[in-house]
Amino acid sequence: MIPAESAHDTVGALGDVGLLQFKDLNADKSAFQRTYANQVKRCDEMARKIRFFHDQVEKAGMTVGIRAITDKGYEMDELEGKLEELETEMLEVNGNSERLARSYNELVELQLVLEKAGSFFDQARIDAQSESFERTYSVPETMDAPLLESALPSATANTGRLGFVAGLIPQEKLNGFERLLFRATRGNMFLRQTPVGSVKDPATGEQVEKHVFVVFYAGERARTKVLKICEAFNANRYPFPEDPARQRQMHGEVTARLRELHTTIEAGERHREAVLQNIAFNLDQWATQVRREKAIYHTLNKLSMDTSRKVLVAEAWCPLAAKPRVHEALRQAAMASSTQLSTVLQPLMTKDPPPTYFKTDLFTNCFQAIVDAYGIARYREVNPAVYTIVTFPFLFAVMFGDFGHGLLMFMFALYLLANEKKFLKQQLDEIFGMAFGGRYCIVLMAVFSIFTGLIYNEFFSMPMTLFGKSRARCFINNVLDDSIRDMRLCPERGGTIKLIGPYPFGVDPVWHGTKSELPFLNSMKMKMSILLGVVHMNLGIMMSLYNNLYFRDRLSTICEFIPQMIFLNSLFGYLCICIVYKWLSAKQTDLYHVMIYMFLSPGTVDEAGYLFKGQAGLQVFLLLISFAAVPWMLVPKPMILKRRHEETERQHRQYGEVGLDLDSEDEEARRGLVTGNSASHGHDDGHGGGHGHGDHFDFGEILVHQMIHTIEFVLGAVSNTASYLRLWALSLAHSQLSAVFFDRVLMTTVKMNSPIAMMIGFFVFFCATMGVLMVMESLSAFLHALRLHWVEFQNKFYRGDGYAFTPFNFEAKEGEH
Repeated sequence: MIPAESAHDTVGALGDVGLLQFKDLNADKSAFQRTYANQVKRCDEMARKIRFFHDQVEKAGMTVGIRAITDKGYEMDELEGKLEELETEMLEVNGNSERLARSYNELVELQLVLEKAGSFFDQARIDAQSESFERTYSVPETMDAPLLESALPSATANTGRLGFVAGLIPQEKLNGFERLLFRATRGNMFLRQTPVGSVKDPATGEQVEKHVFVVFYAGERARTKVLKICEAFNANRYPFPEDPARQRQMHGEVTARLRELHTTIEAGERHREAVLQNIAFNLDQWATQVRREKAIYHTLNKLSMDTSRKVLVAEAWCPLAAKPRVHEALRQAAMASSTQLSTVLQPLMTKDPPPTYFKTDLFTNCFQAIVDAYGIARYREVNPAVYTIVTFPFLFAVMFGDFGHGLLMFMFALYLLANEKKFLKQQLDEIFGMAFGGRYCIVLMAVFSIFTGLIYNEFFSMPMTLFGKSRARCFINNVLDDSIRDMRLCPERGGTIKLIGPYPFGVDPVWHGTKSELPFLNSMKMKMSILLGVVHMNLGIMMSLYNNLYFRDRLSTICEFIPQMIFLNSLFGYLCICIVYKWLSAKQTDLYHVMIYMFLSPGTVDEAGYLFKGQAGLQVFLLLISFAAVPWMLVPKPMILKRRHEETERQHRQYGEVGLDLDSEDEEARRGLVTGNSASHGHDDGHGGGHGHGDHFDFGEILVHQMIHTIEFVLGAVSNTASYLRLWALSLAHSQLSAVFFDRVLMTTVKMNSPIAMMIGFFVFFCATMGVLMVMESLSAFLHALRLHWVEFQNKFYRGDGYAFTPFNFEAKEGEH
């Protein structure tokens, strides 16, 4: 509860803290019906003026000064008056500058008309005087004959009926202008024109290529047509005297006027520049202050006013750790506003679910964003981002594993980290901004790719000997032959390849280039994908246990978690055990055969599927408990919920008969004093706890929901396990593409022994590696790892139906701008 006289300062102080999310208590009111609607309009108007100033500063080529706000600045009324005064002055200066510039450009065009058109008339007089002694006075027969023959006796009667129009027209309109004049006057006109180059158009102020023209006509009707055509083509007409003396006088007046206007325009520009410099220096501070004021009044509009209009009531979510800071901010705001009443902060019990708030840093932010893109966690739900920090880059690396490619990605990540401070201050484009935002994720993906590249023993698809040479040796007639280094030659010489011991780390390089390389790596990577997938899914089911334990949902633990673990591990957990046992025992058992006949003929194990003693009985037991887990997931939970609801209804009827009121108990339950109901709040849509008094209970709906959940898990256990085979498929594709580029592009040109061919081959290899493997393949592996986390991992426990904590924070709002 905030006193009205200190509400502005109090909300401003809370915005500086930035850890309160205010609820809108006036959601039923429109924006115009709220208490501080007029103040918001004033802020919008000031923001419009600041945008106008910003455009003017940018047009002038100046830089907006960015400086920290060292003082409180203007009050809102003072700032509003200051901006109004500056806008009026700026509009006046711009108007004067535009008028002066228009007058100056018009005078420049008039000067050009006087110069160019005057030359037409001067040349005509010279031609007339030179020809007057060589021909008789008759009607001209050629187009080059002089038009001004006022000195000749035979032309005296026609001079009064001959007129002309002078002006400038854009070059691109000249041809159409001339054609239309000829058609409109039926040829009874004469056009003289000459180019004058690029001049500023008085109307637009832009540089335009123009021509000076003079149109001669006879008659008033022709004059009217010529004037209309000039207007239609936006030709600028200017007065032009026939008297040469008047022309020279007018030219001198125009020149003097141009000098005066030039001086005036320069003085106006200096004044305008001084005004803009003052505005540019303070513009960032003013913009920040206006945004701050607008945010404060927007927040105040969410508050409800009491009937006396002296107190504002606010409801807000606040992290428990931030309460001391909030108290201190309220105390300082009360002291600053000099109010006699202080703000009252009282915890409020509510049924509304709280927002979800995870405090992240530069490192964890990108991983939290990966999870939030799927859905915001429900309040107090297990956050998958903690495990995603490790599992996401690792699964990516399983598909992208190559020592060389991992080094390239690691160098790119180091470049982003080295320039982190510089890039944080810049406005990055969308694609590079996304890469920079996930820079720490790229670092881990690169590190894990280097690790898996060491396991695969691949460096741009070539084997490495970092951990020693191959442990394979060639034995001819059971005698070791050390002279054979390439094991591919051993069978050709009648020898046998044997391993003298395990390779210290990763895949033995002897497999590279052999016919059995692909079958061996396929088998290894496929089994590894299944192992990783089952472990990942088990981790997801364990997360559901943590949710159940926190919300005290024993029913979901017994009826969902336990049968899910039994079903998944009795089938696919058993498959993982068989894989590991086969590796350790070096048996040749076909695991496909084991899993198929485990269902087709339970209780019998033939020679092809034999692994260990007691295998048949164990498989029958696993099948039985896996089948029993399905009705275990489906039936008990809805029935127990129904029984709980009936028991609650029966107790309610008994209390009603003796006249007891349950409102007090319900109030205690809402306050969290009745732990039985509060424990189940927020999990499984209320199905795990009690549907207490007043709750809607539909047994059919709950049964259908549980049936869908059971079917989804049973089918998903199979499909999700198969989905993890994408780890094998993407790893195989990456390895084979890398081998193709290395062998068929780079090494083919190296074998040519031509420097030019080597340069071309290396260029093609580099472009293919960077474009296909480093960009397209990395994006593909990223998307597949994203799918494995969203669908296969998070659907085991993650609800993702919460909403994020978005506090009222000035720093966040400044970051948006």
